[in-house]
Amino acid sequence: MRTITAELLTIGDELLYGQILDTNSQWMSVALSDAGIKVVRKTTVGDIESEIMTAFAEAESRVDIVLITGGLGPTNDDLTKPCLSRYFNCELAIHEEALAEVTEFFRSRGRELTEVNRQQAALPVCCTKITNAIGTAPGMWFERNGKVFMSMPGVPHEMKRMMTDIVIPKLKTTFETPVIHHKVIRTIGIGESFLAEKIKDWEDGLPPHVKLAYLPSLGEVKLRLTSLGASFETLRDEAEDLTAKLRTRVNQFIYGYGEDPIEVVIGRTLSERGLTISVAESCTGGYLSHLITSVPGSSSYFLGSIIPYAYDIKMRELGVRPETLEKFGAVSEETISEMANLVRARFNTSIGVATSGIAGPGGATPEKPVGTVWIAYSDKNKLVTRKLQLSTDRALNIRMASVAVLNLIRQNVG
Repeated sequence: MRTITAELLTIGDELLYGQILDTNSQWMSVALSDAGIKVVRKTTVGDIESEIMTAFAEAESRVDIVLITGGLGPTNDDLTKPCLSRYFNCELAIHEEALAEVTEFFRSRGRELTEVNRQQAALPVCCTKITNAIGTAPGMWFERNGKVFMSMPGVPHEMKRMMTDIVIPKLKTTFETPVIHHKVIRTIGIGESFLAEKIKDWEDGLPPHVKLAYLPSLGEVKLRLTSLGASFETLRDEAEDLTAKLRTRVNQFIYGYGEDPIEVVIGRTLSERGLTISVAESCTGGYLSHLITSVPGSSSYFLGSIIPYAYDIKMRELGVRPETLEKFGAVSEETISEMANLVRARFNTSIGVATSGIAGPGGATPEKPVGTVWIAYSDKNKLVTRKLQLSTDRALNIRMASVAVLNLIRQNVG
């Protein structure tokens, strides 16, 4: 079964200027993948007729399906409809059904149908009109030489409704699509290049129809296995077998699967085991607590936090000994150990964690450069500390230190 390919073509100067974020393409890519259609290119062009026409021709030459969003409004800068009319060499004319729909749209809202809005019903006579159930601009479906062009509004909720209700079902009856299966394995605490080295033999042994992608982000790397075939069950079982073999190599770095980030996985573990947690964070300034509490239901395990940023707050509010701070400084193993133990005792939780470091750009010394961070984990049985040497970027250090603490919790609770 051959792969059915698609290109997403977004039209509008506002996208190129960065005034509007293109969320449509991301949503469409997921929806098409679920339907067995592989998106191989995304293109954005401005409101220039020659550029639009060129984009049409280039897309038609390389894919089976061209999905277009934007440029369907009633004003002069909306060029998609006239360009499609010229590209497919057919005139624009009022479509009576589309006119009735747009007339009813305005009537039901107590508004007058102006001549400008009436032109929303003017469509290329060679297209199939696709009803827009919640807007005024109809979609347009074209077929030529085994290829499909589909033009839809750029308004996200209108596009999504049209895609879900009509376009994807129609594409699946027009093309014989294979099954596309994705398996996402989430790893943490190991860099992309080190991970690749550890699993090189496993990767080299993957079947030809299974592709591996490395998707790194701050503090973690996602591995995505993508396979094409005729049976979802067969592909799913194959992916599970491959994942089992992967675990024999890097199980200590795997924290989950699918779309759940580390804070969700940690929250689930704490909840299932009836554990509670409290946080003392200095250099991360509340970001670690934000990650933990971003998870629905976190009130069942997260009892509270304190942000003892200044020396006197570390002493007065948390209870860090003055002699510890004087002798070792705030960014030290001794101080972070006290912070984790003290916050656990103060909130009477199963676990206490803490952060202290030099996020930057100031505050560094030759012995403690920017990016030096200490983190700690404390429970009734053990105290674990770790020194991190991160970057010179403040925001990056805050995020990476917070993720490192979540990983420290995983390693000691899991």
